[in-house]
Amino acid sequence: MKGILIVLLVLVVLCAIYAISTNNKFVSLQNKIEEAFSTMDVYLVKRAELIPNLVATVKGYAKHEGETLEKVIAARNAAKTTGEKMAAESEITSAVRSVFALAEAYPELKANTNFLNLQDQLSSIENDVATSRRYYNGVVRQYNTMLQSFPSNIIAGMKNLVKQPLFEVSDDSQRQNVKVEF
Repeated sequence: MKGILIVLLVLVVLCAIYAISTNNKFVSLQNKIEEAFSTMDVYLVKRAELIPNLVATVKGYAKHEGETLEKVIAARNAAKTTGEKMAAESEITSAVRSVFALAEAYPELKANTNFLNLQDQLSSIENDVATSRRYYNGVVRQYNTMLQSFPSNIIAGMKNLVKQPLFEVSDDSQRQNVKVEF
C-alpha cells in the first residue's frame, strides 16, 4: 500500500512538473511571437516612412501610381489588429512592386537618382521584412504545432490558447510577375 502511494505521488509530481514546463514553454513562445511581430512591424513602419518620398518622386511621372500608394498607406495606418496589419502590408507590397515596374516604362524615372536611391533603400528594407516574416512564421509554426500536439494540447485547452496566424501572401497577384499597362 505504501509503495502504491509513493508511485502515485511520483506520478502526480511528474505531471505537475510537465504542466508547469509546458505552460512556461507556451508563455515563452507567445512572447517570441509578440517580439517577432513587433520587429517586423518596425521594418514595415520604416518602409511606410520611405513611401511618401517615393510617392513624391513617382508623381511627376505617373500621378495615379502615387495616389494608389497614398491610399494603401492610409489603409495601413488605419489598421489596428495584427490581421488588419497583415492584410494592409500585402497591399503595400503589391503597390510598391507595381511602382518599381514603372521604372521600365519611364526611362526618365529609371535615371532619377532620388528614385534609384529610394528603390535601393526599399529593397533593403524589403529584405529585412522578408527575414523578419520568416522568423515570425517560424515561431508561430512552433507555437501552433505545440498547441495542436498531444499532450501539450491539454494544457493549451486549459489556458484557452488559440492558433496564431502565419504572415502569408494573401493576394495571388503577388505570386505573379508585375504587369504594367498604360
